[in-house]
Amino acid sequence: MLTNLAARDVETLIHPYTHLDKFRETGPIVFERGEGVHVFDTAGRPYLEGMAGLWCTSLGYSNRELAEAAREQMEKLPFQHIFSGRSHDPAIALAEKLKEIAPVPISKVTFCSSGSEANDTQVKLAWYMSNALGKPRKKKIIARTKGYHGVTVASASLTGLPANHALFDLPIQNVLHTSCPHHYRFAEAGETEEAFSARLAAELEEMILREDPDTVCAFIAEPVMGAGGALVPPAGYFEAIGAVCAKYDVRVIADEVICGFGRLGTMFGSQRLGMAPHTISVAKAITSAYMPLGAVMLDEPMYQAMLEGSREVGTFGHGFTYSGHPTACAVALKTLEIYERERIVEGVAAKEPHFLHRLAALEEHPLVGEARGLGLIAGIELVADKATKRQYEVKAGVAAKAIAFCQEEGLILRNLMGDRIAICPPLIITQAEIDELFDKLGRALDRTLDWIASQGM
Repeated sequence: MLTNLAARDVETLIHPYTHLDKFRETGPIVFERGEGVHVFDTAGRPYLEGMAGLWCTSLGYSNRELAEAAREQMEKLPFQHIFSGRSHDPAIALAEKLKEIAPVPISKVTFCSSGSEANDTQVKLAWYMSNALGKPRKKKIIARTKGYHGVTVASASLTGLPANHALFDLPIQNVLHTSCPHHYRFAEAGETEEAFSARLAAELEEMILREDPDTVCAFIAEPVMGAGGALVPPAGYFEAIGAVCAKYDVRVIADEVICGFGRLGTMFGSQRLGMAPHTISVAKAITSAYMPLGAVMLDEPMYQAMLEGSREVGTFGHGFTYSGHPTACAVALKTLEIYERERIVEGVAAKEPHFLHRLAALEEHPLVGEARGLGLIAGIELVADKATKRQYEVKAGVAAKAIAFCQEEGLILRNLMGDRIAICPPLIITQAEIDELFDKLGRALDRTLDWIASQGM
């Protein structure tokens, strides 16, 4: 029997990434407050938020400084757009700060409200640049199978997940997908990570040549893949891929929406994994998710192309009402201040060994085929047979059941396609809380194993 609040939810809200028909029976779990790395439901029960919301609440919940930064800005200048040459200090200061901390030389910053909008903007800017430079055929963008880049029309097309395409008439024209760099699942028998990386780079080169290099403008990738499985790339991957892109004048777009601002123990994931992007998408942890904000950081060649296009058209015809929203920018500036002052990024690097030690121990569990991570992000894959890597049938819903047991244990994680479970706690998590997370996950996996036996699977 659904509570009154849950029943109201069912009759009013559409929930993303939810089986809408089954949801009418189960209803939602309703949260009302958060503190640190924990959130509390309407019954007051605490849950360790092991996914930092949606990979985003890096500073945890109820950070007073971020709330105060928002309050102060709302009282001073709650909104001001930046169309037609108007501006304000928070947007200027934030753009300056992003240029300062960027992993590669950045010329300008354009703001939006989400990672989806940032990657949608990346597509438009890549096409705009090709047109402005007199290369109207150079329009194809290569993404990767299992990559995740958002849900707007263009960004969902870049996303390499079937559920984001089915019934939506996606992907759109000029978007291609190359192989997923998941060594555990897709490497050949005996193939080293370096050899796997070289093979994937060769496949990318073959695709570019097949399509014609004069038609391919960009390659987009997450440093560590998020919604596609929390997948860490194999050794040497981005160096090999980057060499191919440079050879054929293919610009590299880093989707740092999840990895940016400390997740991998460096300010940007690109720095940890040898990625040399031309443009960068950021969102999520830029405000610790306290305000919706995204940005595209672009290089000087792209800016020069934008200047040329503006001369031709008479304006630069892109932007959003909330581009550079002053309150969001003020919260972002305070977030970045906290990262520096509290040495949050260095803290992730210090906590990584213990996090990865507890993660590696999960590979001893009968259900776990792979447990791999970097910094404070990880993915584990549940399998029916560890020796052959055989998976359970999709309809069995094994990972979904494990996540339900996690919830009963007071832990929030997320199941992804292919019976994978993602772990991505707030960056402020302590060693004791890391132990709490893995202790609860271990008990949930034991309960899942018992459930599998009871089902005769």
